[in-house]
Amino acid sequence: MLLIRFFGGKGGVGKTTMAAAYALSQARKGHRTLVVSTDPAHSLGDALATPVSDEPTEVAAGLWAAEISGERQAQRRVAEIAEDARHAVPLEVLPAVERHLARAAEAPGTLESALLDRLTELVEGLGDRWDRVVVDSAPTGHMLRLLSLPELLTPWIEGLARQREKAGRIDRLVAGMLAETRDEPDPLLERLHARRARMEWMRERLAADARVHLVLVPEYLPLAETLRAADTLVEGGMRLAAVIVNRVLPAEETGVLARRRGQQQEVLARVRERFDGAGVIEVPLLAGALTGLGELETLADLLDRAGMDS
Repeated sequence: MLLIRFFGGKGGVGKTTMAAAYALSQARKGHRTLVVSTDPAHSLGDALATPVSDEPTEVAAGLWAAEISGERQAQRRVAEIAEDARHAVPLEVLPAVERHLARAAEAPGTLESALLDRLTELVEGLGDRWDRVVVDSAPTGHMLRLLSLPELLTPWIEGLARQREKAGRIDRLVAGMLAETRDEPDPLLERLHARRARMEWMRERLAADARVHLVLVPEYLPLAETLRAADTLVEGGMRLAAVIVNRVLPAEETGVLARRRGQQQEVLARVRERFDGAGVIEVPLLAGALTGLGELETLADLLDRAGMDS
């Protein structure tokens, strides 16, 4: 049984609802389950019809939910680095370092990196606080960047650590020439080593224990995005689980909806052909808003019958 499930896809296809319903199905089976949103435009709390924050909150028996704020995590991390810098750099250059850190907090990729840090913290709770972690991902592009970060960041952190070690050796050499000793710990270097180890751990954990469910509605644009996302994920070493096709019209529809169903069947044929190995789950167009635990129960039942655990 894989312990980490990602739900991703184009915006508006229902991936948050699917993630919430799948998490509910796991909790009903007795698994301590955390469902967490990494989407900047959070809607997990809306799907569950209950307030959700950055800290996991129990919303039903055995089910916890959280919405990660990338901005808050980035600010926290910058504050940690700034504190390290106060102990590691001369006072005269500290203002320049703080200005650089302030700009770095707004740089491209910083939010995804901060999100990954927080997600890693939550995944570290597997086996202790949780039995399952279900991730409601941001739309496809954000999700792909997030999942590729452990692979991308590891060598970058290693490079920073090597530069820091080189600077430390020079400092000790100069101190020795002045008959001084410099053997105090370097908090910045220690943090770099710890961060590298955590990224490597997360990369291995995702490869071993995670799968991605791509969610789409049976239309051509979502199909095109889904096909591209699948190729990128597989090339990046991620494993795909069953693809979920949401809002499939029933066969008995007539008139305009019958013609629409014909188009949907064309898309479904292409989905089945491409994802024959991973599996395809069709979710019919359901009545109701599918918000709140009561309505999510219906969808959770449907996912159970479709064999989502396989």
